[in-house]
Amino acid sequence: MQQKKILPSKLPYAGTTIFTVMSKLATDEGAYNLSQGFPSFDCSPKLSELVSHYVKNGYNQYAPMSGVPAFRESLAEKTSLIYGVNYDPETEVTITSGATEALFCAVTAVVYPGDEVIVLEPAYDSYVPAIDLNGGVPIFVTLDAPDFKIDWEAVKEKITDKTKAIMINTPHNPVGTVFSKADLDALANLIQNRDIYIISDEVYEHIVFDGEIHHSMMTHPQLQERTFVCGSVGKTYHTTGWKIGYCLAPKALTEEFRRIHQYITFSTVTPMQYALADFLKLPEHYLNLGEFYQKKRDRFNDALKASRFTFNPSKGSFFQIASFRNISEEYDYDLAVRLTKEIKVASVPVSVFYKEKKDDKLLRFCFAKDDEILDKAGEILSKL
Repeated sequence: MQQKKILPSKLPYAGTTIFTVMSKLATDEGAYNLSQGFPSFDCSPKLSELVSHYVKNGYNQYAPMSGVPAFRESLAEKTSLIYGVNYDPETEVTITSGATEALFCAVTAVVYPGDEVIVLEPAYDSYVPAIDLNGGVPIFVTLDAPDFKIDWEAVKEKITDKTKAIMINTPHNPVGTVFSKADLDALANLIQNRDIYIISDEVYEHIVFDGEIHHSMMTHPQLQERTFVCGSVGKTYHTTGWKIGYCLAPKALTEEFRRIHQYITFSTVTPMQYALADFLKLPEHYLNLGEFYQKKRDRFNDALKASRFTFNPSKGSFFQIASFRNISEEYDYDLAVRLTKEIKVASVPVSVFYKEKKDDKLLRFCFAKDDEILDKAGEILSKL
């Protein structure tokens, strides 16, 4: 009998993502799903009406490769309003099928075999596979609990003549930290006079708390000229299932970015783009987002205060990490699975965001959920 050919893998270490694993387990077990980062509530009825309007009126064919012009123009106008930075919607704004695609295209645009890319870990799980698939070499700088502050001297020590890019994430998933102005200055000082690009994941840009400000890489002139800013309307408008992201980058970077993008998804769903072009002109729907989610963070954290979990309140994103050292010595993955099965609350173990699966006894909870879910999950967790 002829032996079946085994297909060698380009990502031999990659299994099913933790988000799929934990969400499926939550569904199978009938658990409250505080694992995967999606809201349990719907988008604005106004936005739904706009989508319906454009679907019914025939806006259902391919969008332009770079995105519907009206949508790119609205994004450029919003960016100018919020950050005081002007991007040309024709040559510097590209619509993608989710921020993950934007990140992949940005990595692919600049990383060649043998190039080194600095990754600050814990890191979102799509970064390293994108680097590996392009023949790059991820170079890790580990951020330590409980504050996860960036040691820029440690970053400096990892920069070599092979360094091609640095992956940035603010507000941070999973740990909920945000960059300060001093962080931007430190990063700019590190890369001056070097051919290093910044790939910045800023999907939670409008979800910051306690008077914090989102310091986008684009707001620093030295960084802006070499940064791919990757964003998402899914996180902003509670529409993660639409998978609509974007990339803002100077013209020269965008040209190479689009060369890649056109052969990955070519274009993104059309009627949603037209609807979002209109909806972006209503700034109250993103300007009030931080306040909306801070109330949910506080509601969940107030419930956790009665538990044996310990935590520092998240400064951004819609995630809260919490230490379970006072509860169990289990490996965080094992505990996350056990809690999903036994007490019906699903979370994500933070070790999965480290190359070496560093276990600081931390779980990540998503608080983008209805209040009754947060109350019930908090009540259950407080009984541990």
